[in-house]
Amino acid sequence: MGSGRHRISHVELIEKNVVRRNPEVEHERAVALFDLLEENRFGLVEQPDSGPYRLLIAIEDNRLVFDVRAEDEGELSRIMLPLTPFRTIVRDYFLICDSYYKAIKTASPSQIEAIDMGRRGLHNEGSELLRERLAGRVELDLNTARRLFTLICVLHIRG
Repeated sequence: MGSGRHRISHVELIEKNVVRRNPEVEHERAVALFDLLEENRFGLVEQPDSGPYRLLIAIEDNRLVFDVRAEDEGELSRIMLPLTPFRTIVRDYFLICDSYYKAIKTASPSQIEAIDMGRRGLHNEGSELLRERLAGRVELDLNTARRLFTLICVLHIRG
C-alpha cells in the first residue's frame, strides 16, 4: 500500500516556534512519522499520477496547510483547511491523553483500558474528520489519516 506513486515519501512539520514537548508527545510524533513513511496511501484526486509526494504540514492564519510537492520539490497543491472544526476534537484528545498518561502510572488495568478506548475513539473521530475535509482533493486511507491527525495534534501544542 505504501509503494508506488500513491504515497507520501517525505513529511515535514513546519513550525514557527520551536516548542519543547514532553517525552510522551515526542514519542507519539516520532512513531507517527515513522509509521506514516513506512506505510501510507495518499494521492491527489486531480493529479493522481503525480506522486510520490513530499508533504509539508503547517498552521498558518488559523488554517491547517497541506503543502503537497513532487519528489523534485515542484509545487503540486496547497490545501488549506479551517482549524475550527478540529479544535474541539484536538482539545478533548489532549485532555484524554493527559488522563491516560497519568493513569498508566497509578490506575488499574481496567481503568487504563477504558481511558485508552476513549482516546482511540477520539483519535478515530479526528481522523475521519480529516478524511471528510480532504475528500474530493486527497484520497487517503484511515491509517494514513490517523497518523496525520497525530501530527496535526502535535502542531497544536504551544510553548
